[in-house]
Amino acid sequence: MLATNEFEFEELTNKLETHLIDTKASWLKTHFSLVYRSIFSKNNFKKLENFCNDIVVKYPNLIFDTDDFASLPESALVSLLKRNDLQMKEVKIWNYVIKWGISQNRALPTNLDEWSKENFLTLKTTLQQCLPHIRYFHLSGDEVLDSIRPYKKILDKQLWKDIDQHFLSPERPIKSIILPARFVSIEELPPRTKEPKEHFSTIISEDHAAEIYEDLEKHLRNLSWYNFSNESRRNTWRL
Repeated sequence: MLATNEFEFEELTNKLETHLIDTKASWLKTHFSLVYRSIFSKNNFKKLENFCNDIVVKYPNLIFDTDDFASLPESALVSLLKRNDLQMKEVKIWNYVIKWGISQNRALPTNLDEWSKENFLTLKTTLQQCLPHIRYFHLSGDEVLDSIRPYKKILDKQLWKDIDQHFLSPERPIKSIILPARFVSIEELPPRTKEPKEHFSTIISEDHAAEIYEDLEKHLRNLSWYNFSNESRRNTWRL
C-alpha cells in the first residue's frame, strides 16, 4: 500500500484503505502496532489514521505501553495529543511525551542534574510540535512541581510564567492559550501482560481482545460504506 501511495494512485489507495477496514478488521487488530506506525510514515492514509486513532484514544496502552513506543512517528504522536478524548491523565501524557523526546536523542545525559542549557534546547527542539498540545492548566499543583518544573527550560518563558501565575492566582488573566481539559470518560486498560500466551498476539493481551474487537465491529457498522453489498465491492475492485 505504501508503494501505491508513492505513485500517487489516490483512488486506488482509498479503495485499499476501505478494503482493509471493511474486510480485515481482525488482521488490523492483531497487527495494530505495525499498522499504526506504517500509516503515519506517510500522510495520505486519512481513513486508516482516523480509524486507528479512534481506537487508540480509547485504549492508549495499545501504543503508549509498547516496547517500541520510542519509534512512534512524530505525526502519530501529535495526532493523538490533539485529541480531546485521549483517555489518559494529562500528567501521564506529559511523561510519555518527555520519554519519547529523550528517546530521540540518545546522547542526552541520563541524570537530569547533569543537563546543560544545550541539552534542554535539544529536547525543546525535538518536542516543538508536541508541547503546544499539552493541557498545562488542567494539571494539579503537585503534578506541575513534580513533572513539569524539572523540564521548565523546554517551555517558552511566557508559558512557564503563566503556569506559575495560574496556580498562585487562578483568577488573574494570562497571555497563554488555555486548551480545554480532556474528557476522560473510561478507565484505562491495565498494562499488557509481559508474557502473553504463545498462540495469541504479542501486541495486546488476550484479556483486552474481546473489548477491542467489539469496538472495531461497532466502528465498522457506523461507516457509510459498511452496508454496501459484496457485489458492489467486487465491481468497485474491477475499476
